[in-house]
Amino acid sequence: MTAAADPPIRMFGADWCRDCRRTKAQLDELGIPYSYVDLVAEPAAADIAREISGRTNIPVVVYPDATHQVEPSNADVEAKLRELGLL
Repeated sequence: MTAAADPPIRMFGADWCRDCRRTKAQLDELGIPYSYVDLVAEPAAADIAREISGRTNIPVVVYPDATHQVEPSNADVEAKLRELGLL
């Protein structure tokens, strides 16, 4: 095991999805580490995202406190990051 842990946030999305691109850009601009699961490259991961959210909408953003957001607005993401002390 390496010294660096997996990023605390996991995002399921696809590059064709405008909301996914927006959320990725927001996390990048804020300097928040996250792992991105590309559902086009890994179609089986769509089942995992659906199990987490109970929906087929993307992006699904999973936080370190085991909560998640589906198609969150930038304000929703920022509020959650502040709640978790990541901002």
